[in-house]
Amino acid sequence: MTIKRAVAMASLAVIAFAASAAAHHAFSAEFDQNKPVLLEGALTKADWMNPHAWIYIDVKGADGTVVNWAIEMGPPNALLRRGWKKSSMQIGAIIKVEGFAAKNGKEFANATNITMPDGTKIFAGTDEPK
Repeated sequence: MTIKRAVAMASLAVIAFAASAAAHHAFSAEFDQNKPVLLEGALTKADWMNPHAWIYIDVKGADGTVVNWAIEMGPPNALLRRGWKKSSMQIGAIIKVEGFAAKNGKEFANATNITMPDGTKIFAGTDEPK
């Protein structure tokens, strides 16, 4: 039994490591620095979790269709050092997001700057794209 238990525990450790390694990625793996986006919309959700904070905004297209975009930001600790607080993100607030679109064409982006309703602009990215 101890050998089976050791193999099972080692397998779980490998799976856990692989999952956390896959969760963190390089900018260039998912986002295209040649696809800058400027989005404006109402904040619908904010997740402050490692390795990156995420916000979600409803963006109205030229045809009137509303699409919910997922926006990746930097790690919560880095955002706190830049002046962000979790309370800075009020659901329903209209914000502007500057960033880069996903390579796969889906509605998610990596933020560089976010402009709050009062005009405050804060760097929200992970790193400058290379």
